[in-house]
Amino acid sequence: MNENNLAIEHELWGQGYDFLAGIDEVGRGPLAGPVVACAIIFDRSFYHPEVTDSKKLAKEKRNSLAEMLTNQACCYHIGEASVSEIEMHNIRQATFLAMNRAISGLSIAPDFLMVDGENIPGCKIPSRGIISGDNLSFTISAASIVAKVARDKYMQDLDRDYPQYKFASNKGYGTREHIRVIREIGPSPHHRNSFLRKILA
Repeated sequence: MNENNLAIEHELWGQGYDFLAGIDEVGRGPLAGPVVACAIIFDRSFYHPEVTDSKKLAKEKRNSLAEMLTNQACCYHIGEASVSEIEMHNIRQATFLAMNRAISGLSIAPDFLMVDGENIPGCKIPSRGIISGDNLSFTISAASIVAKVARDKYMQDLDRDYPQYKFASNKGYGTREHIRVIREIGPSPHHRNSFLRKILA
């Protein structure tokens, strides 16, 4: 069993931290829909060798792993920042808002946070921002999988009300077909207008 992606966890456990939360987000880049973050904590005895960055997994594998991970986790929570919040602040600040909501919803208080990318400004819990954390940390990889599946489901549900945009397949990202439809019929209430300025110019 290859546990190379537990090296950061082992380091932190060795420093006396017990409840390590992995934090990751999905949805910074799309033209529509919320940004979604997951915070997740596992018992140190749990490991699954197929867990990796969600972007490297096929949809079916990602879905089955997400179900397994949420069942095996000590706790997890999904946090979102809405399109209006993305527009009100900016995507970076909205991402931190979603992450903070994910952390505050955990039923176990984490004593250390491993965050994909940069640290969360103003966070009072000891933490480490880890570049490419979804590749390097098992727990962050798990968070990336759960967040991705949660956001994909949100966009699939949105597709039922706005089928013309094909959210179920493009998940709100700026595919050629998606951009063509936006230009033809205009954006929906779930599009990020600040992301569309060049498209609609």
